[in-house]
This record gives sequence, structure tokens and C-alpha cells, in this order.
Amino acid sequence: MATEFTDSNLETLYSAAQISERVAELGAEIARDYAAKDLVFIGILKGSCIFLADLIRTVDLRLTIDFMAVSSYKDEKVSSGDVEILKDLTNPIRGKDVIICEDIVDTGLTLFRLLEILGSRGANSIKIATLLDKPAPRLKKELKIDYCGFQIPNKFVVGYGLDAAGRYRNLPFIGVVKNPDEL
Repeated sequence: MATEFTDSNLETLYSAAQISERVAELGAEIARDYAAKDLVFIGILKGSCIFLADLIRTVDLRLTIDFMAVSSYKDEKVSSGDVEILKDLTNPIRGKDVIICEDIVDTGLTLFRLLEILGSRGANSIKIATLLDKPAPRLKKELKIDYCGFQIPNKFVVGYGLDAAGRYRNLPFIGVVKNPDEL
């Protein structure tokens, strides 16, 4: 694994060590909350894949995972709130306890719609785990985030699964992009 990465346009917000420590704390909390339950993690592709992989390895329970790919951006830079399912779940969630795993929550529009969609499928419970919560651009009523790694300011961030035009997902840290126009 690369230990150093330099880009004059990035400033480290959370180091790999800080992320690892916080993910382990979240995993322990989830394990306590879901002991003896039929737990399914649903990773929202593509951004959540690294967070999901690290998180489930810290949850000391028998669990399953599934994935969804959704789009609410179309060709825009801002979410429309109109969620299109690009890849649906492989298995039913009826009677199970579900944790939706996201990389970042900002406007909340996609998650509001996803909660409606999944809520109609008969799960016992549906909760949200996110690495990053960026509440400043939230456009609708309050969204309850049950497991949050870090609350961040309204800045453009990359790394640890988050991207800019498909790049930077592989960074082991979260970095703030100083000049987004230079990407």
C-alpha cells in the first residue's frame, strides 16, 4: 500500500489512521446494537466500497452484504432527488435489519428516496451508516444518520472511495480539494 501521496491541490482532512480508528469504533457500536439480529449491509456503489469493506471487517457478527447502484445526478452536478436504480439488490430484505452504507451524505435527496424504496420491501429496520456527513447542503427535512464517521464542512473532498471524475478513490485518506477548477 502506498504510504505517501502528494498533490498540491489536496489538503488532508482525515488521515488513514484517523479513519481506521473511527471505522473500528463504528463497527464495535454496530456489533453491540445488532447482536443476534439478521443484519444486511447495503453498499451504495461506487463510493461506499472502501468504507463498507473496512467497516464490515470490524463488525464481529454474522452478516451479509449486498449492493445497489443509484443515480440522482443524471448529467448535473447537483442531485435532482429523482433516484434511478442502476443495480438493484440481489437478495430480498424482508424480515432483516438493514444498514445502508454510504461514503458521504450531503443534500440527503438520494437517501430520502432510497429509504422510501427500501422501506416498502419489508425490512425489520433500516438505518444509515456514512463515513462523512456534510449537513450544510441538506435540502429537505432532517435526515437521521445512525452511524457517522465524521461531520465535515461544506468542502469538496476526495479519497477513501470518494472521487473527482473517477479519480482519487484509492487514496487512503480524505483530502479537501483546494481548487476544484484545477481537477
